[in-house]
Amino acid sequence: MSSPSKRREMDLMKLMMSDYKVEMINDGMQEFYVDFHGPKDSIYEGGVWRIRVELPDSYPYKSPSIGFINKIYHPNVDEGSGSVCLDVINQTWSPMFDLVNVFESFLPQLLLYPNPSDPMNGEAAALMMRDQAAYNAKVKEYCEKYAKPGDVGPPAEDDSSDEELSEDGYKTSDEEETVPGNPDP
Repeated sequence: MSSPSKRREMDLMKLMMSDYKVEMINDGMQEFYVDFHGPKDSIYEGGVWRIRVELPDSYPYKSPSIGFINKIYHPNVDEGSGSVCLDVINQTWSPMFDLVNVFESFLPQLLLYPNPSDPMNGEAAALMMRDQAAYNAKVKEYCEKYAKPGDVGPPAEDDSSDEELSEDGYKTSDEEETVPGNPDP
């Protein structure tokens, strides 16, 4: 079997050749942004989110870290950090999966089938369970405010320092794993 670095290159090239816009960070192959569109025929349709991805040195044996850069209203996404609660990323990742799976299967499934019983956004989970129509309206409001296609672009870098960016750190699992917004030092 090929080495983790060769696999990382192959998976990244496969993602870049798909319909996703991929933007590299720091001229490396371990950190990048992917523009992700909400699934068709869902309350997220029409929304576009910038997802930050960080591949660990041991990818594909260890899952990528992912996080939403622009806001999304969802029970399983932390509104402040963009951190995602998704078992297939956090606990049940397999080297059989690749980056295209994340964007073509795992994230669309997360948006289509939220799990309010395991929330990262308790307010969204409670609203979803209490009043589905109000939840749907709030999701659409967030899509309109924060996820219009023109809103997705490179993060502002002019005045930002690394310290400011590190305030938006993520955790992708209970094991203190950091998400791409705040890589390990």
